[in-house]
Amino acid sequence: MLAELRVRQLGVIADLDLVLGPGLTVITGETGAGKTLVVEALALLLGGRVDAAMLRSGCEEALVEGRFLGHDGGEVVLARALARQGRARAYLDGRMVPTAVVAELGASLVELYGQHLHQALLRPAAQRAALDRFAAVDLGPVRRLREEARANAALLAALGGDGASRERELDLLRFELAEIEQAAIASEAEDDHLALEEEALASAAALREAATAAMACLADDARANARDLLAASVSLVEGHAPLEAHAARLAALLAELEDAARDLRRAAEALEEDPVRLGEVRARRQLLARLARKHGGTLAGVLAAAAAHRERLGELAASEARRAALEARAAELAEALANAERAVGDQRRRAAAPLASQVQSRLHALGLAEARFAVEVGEGIGDAVEFLLGANPGEPLQPLARVASGGELARAMLALRLVLSEGPETLVFDEVDAGIGGAAALALGGALAELAASHQVLLVTHLAQVAARADVHLVVEKVEEAGRTTASVRQVEGEDRVRELSRMLSGHPGSRAAREHASELLASLRRER
Repeated sequence: MLAELRVRQLGVIADLDLVLGPGLTVITGETGAGKTLVVEALALLLGGRVDAAMLRSGCEEALVEGRFLGHDGGEVVLARALARQGRARAYLDGRMVPTAVVAELGASLVELYGQHLHQALLRPAAQRAALDRFAAVDLGPVRRLREEARANAALLAALGGDGASRERELDLLRFELAEIEQAAIASEAEDDHLALEEEALASAAALREAATAAMACLADDARANARDLLAASVSLVEGHAPLEAHAARLAALLAELEDAARDLRRAAEALEEDPVRLGEVRARRQLLARLARKHGGTLAGVLAAAAAHRERLGELAASEARRAALEARAAELAEALANAERAVGDQRRRAAAPLASQVQSRLHALGLAEARFAVEVGEGIGDAVEFLLGANPGEPLQPLARVASGGELARAMLALRLVLSEGPETLVFDEVDAGIGGAAALALGGALAELAASHQVLLVTHLAQVAARADVHLVVEKVEEAGRTTASVRQVEGEDRVRELSRMLSGHPGSRAAREHASELLASLRRER
């Protein structure tokens, strides 16, 4: 609820403080007194268009502040400062914020109805939401399905890649793993062993000759050799007690020499040329070298690559199974969502005619006797909903946003609010009574009073039949101070209120007949209550 409105240096308003309460508050006054300026100040406060020409002459800055009270006792203060030079500024609870923040919050606090003012129910999304409230549409299933579909799509996207790229990766992994497994690498050191074997095979003749020569030096019967010389040394020193230790040592060397000679003989005999095996070893080493170049330069890298490929193939296999399950779920969700949206659309279309009929009846009671109102619901996802009004005979139905008359639009909004009964707590109407009188004026006053039972309603009006319904009656007057015209606002009660209603009825506040009419009007309305 708007509890207080403060306006400084805006148009003919120099300094205005309004303390407001619940129910119906009307603002009246002579034409040009500045009544509508109060509504324009509210529009500015809620993020409306800024025009430096709105500033009071001779002032460099204007300020509009509003204090709002919530049902929980909480308080919100919005402010808008207009500068003749530079940009306007917006404030929320004393802190500067972007205008869009104030506009968004303000739209949830106040709705303004009148020409050139923004109205929430002009937006297609708000019209669809209004129809849903009227039809008691449960959007929960649709929202849940949409959310699950989004989550399912996110999981699919997280798996990454398209089908072709995944197949390419699978083919490459399988090929490389088969190549490695076919090589059957024995160990990380296999190439080292093969290098030694290749060296031995490539130089088998030379090695055999060297081993044979070395053996001859050690133990060849055909010539003097190390064994004979060592044996002679042993025979020379053995049997001599002082040389026993040397004799034992030489005997041990002789035994070791004979073992070495036998080993050289066996090695020489084992070294045979084998061109076939040499070719096999060299081919094997080439294969291992090629694999190593592809996987890190070593056989350890090749074996590690094989392990990584097996792991990745397992991941992809699990991923493909997961992808198939998610894709199947996506299809199920799409079908379920389409059915849920179709059911919502059908419910909206069934409720469109009853809503239009009720609003049209309200419009007739509000002085638009020939008005036609329709609710169109489109086909397909989103179900575009549009409220249409034909205010006068012969006029085509057109969207509310294109209605040129501020009074007709305001009455259409009032009729909608009476039928829908929801919306922000504070509703502000300007020009709602344009072009009506008599019984329609009484009906309009009754409708506004009905709405004020559940909302705070602020109304700028020229009709005494409407103003007489007010819980609070404010009068805007122009006064001259120090050679300048200034608008002031005062609350009227008792005889002052009768006088203002008399002015509204006849243009002559002192007219006895008008005063009697005003008094009778107030008395009759009190009896109705």
